[in-house]
Amino acid sequence: MDKLTETRCPHCDKPLVKWENPEMNSWTGDYQYVCFNDECPYFVRGWDWMREQYNVTASYRYRFDPTSGEHGPLPVYSKNALRSSILESE
Repeated sequence: MDKLTETRCPHCDKPLVKWENPEMNSWTGDYQYVCFNDECPYFVRGWDWMREQYNVTASYRYRFDPTSGEHGPLPVYSKNALRSSILESE
């Protein structure tokens, strides 16, 4: 089965999107799955948390690495950040 259809965000239950890892990264595969839902509670509350903890204007999106099974935050500095690396579904 295609990971894109079976992988969902644990915070908002929306499908995760296949996203290309940047060059020169420490992740294991060529891509990950990321939640790009701007209404996801994880992303929404991240703005306040990052401001309170680090005094920066940033948030994070949920990511899942299908190669390693690792999951966690993917830092972003705007709603549109990193969208240019979204891979079209096959």
